[in-house]
Amino acid sequence: MTLRPLAFPSLLLGLLLGAALAALWAAPAAAQEVDAEADELARRVFVPAVGERAEALKEVAARRETDLAAVLIQTLRFVRDDGSLNETLELITGAQPGPTWHDWMKWQQAHPEVEPYAGFDAFKADAMAMIDPSFRVFLEAGVAHDIRLEEIAWGGVAKDGIPALVNPTLVAPGEAGYLQPKELVFGIEINGDARAYPLRIMDWHEMFNDVIGGVPLALAYCTLCGSGILFETQVEGRPEPFVFGSSGFLYRSNKLMYDQETHSLWNQFTGRPVVGALTGSGIELKVRPVAITTWQDWLESHPDTKVLSLETGHVRDYRPGQPYGTYFNSPDLMFPVDVQDTSLPAKVYVFALRGAGHEKAWPLADFADRPVINDRAGVVDLVLIGESATRTVRAYRSEGRRFEADPEAKDRLLADGEPWQVTEEALLGPSGESLGRLPGHIAYWFAWSGF
Repeated sequence: MTLRPLAFPSLLLGLLLGAALAALWAAPAAAQEVDAEADELARRVFVPAVGERAEALKEVAARRETDLAAVLIQTLRFVRDDGSLNETLELITGAQPGPTWHDWMKWQQAHPEVEPYAGFDAFKADAMAMIDPSFRVFLEAGVAHDIRLEEIAWGGVAKDGIPALVNPTLVAPGEAGYLQPKELVFGIEINGDARAYPLRIMDWHEMFNDVIGGVPLALAYCTLCGSGILFETQVEGRPEPFVFGSSGFLYRSNKLMYDQETHSLWNQFTGRPVVGALTGSGIELKVRPVAITTWQDWLESHPDTKVLSLETGHVRDYRPGQPYGTYFNSPDLMFPVDVQDTSLPAKVYVFALRGAGHEKAWPLADFADRPVINDRAGVVDLVLIGESATRTVRAYRSEGRRFEADPEAKDRLLADGEPWQVTEEALLGPSGESLGRLPGHIAYWFAWSGF
């Protein structure tokens, strides 16, 4: 979501908060129960004046209640703490996770029993609106939510600060001279319509809305999670496909996208609305297969492909490695996540199989010396074809057949000595059999294991 970790010196905090402080204090009471005492303290804690905040913290400490912990943790993100915020948090919670915002956010994620005071939703909305007034379309008093509002973090940009591409311009391969053979692209083919969306461009936009092979789709790409997930955007019972953008918010280092119709926030990894009007609607976007591969390999197998143009309507440095090269090459996370499953390093790439009853993940390293893996997920027999160096994995139903690589052709597999053609939509057998492709995508382990 953000290009680099953000730190706010006290002067910048004063400018940020001072201009909007009157609006925060004058915020109208929500039409719901509000703990007035806690709300007043929350708004006094979240001020640029050190002395005033110190007095408020003394009163918070005297209350010995955990309902203001979320306020103190949020404040810790935006001020240079002299130790008083951390000390007050330790006093009211009895915990000592560490002095930083990262430490306390991870503690907060691990303690859902610690709930904020009644009225925190309005405080959260007012506080975030100081950064960008447009954030009010997502957060407000009484907003419905399936995730904890206190875990929603600002990602460092305004609403649409990472601009989604909508029906972007595509060109023929001969017009894509900017691409190098070994560059990675998201490759998609539906109903004979092949498209390539280079990662070097998608790193800057993280979302496209397009129609491929007659199917309305969105690629939701969370660079922080290493996951580009292809969703169908036409949902039964709704007249128009959803069109998605980037909200500027994160949840456990996962992009919260939004739909332009209702401005509900959606979990990018699950494809479900989690904050706003569509919360509890039961909507879950269908996942489609997408492959990461090299431009050279995609073009060789799809000579009629179209490819995303550099003419996106936005001025960006589309050279490879910008803007997340440092993050991609580091083992560290940029935003706090309480990673529970440490059986793999947090930023190991895995192939994530998606589908009701058969979700499973395989480390890309498994394909280093085994390009073809026969396995099972739930009750589904499947075969995976992968190349770890290029993050390329495709999964297909196998119906109990055992496949192996064909040494004479990389676009074929062998089963019982007979050749099967590998296509984007299915494995095609010698007697007309067809084994469908299964939806899946690449992701970092922490994101897969967490969601």
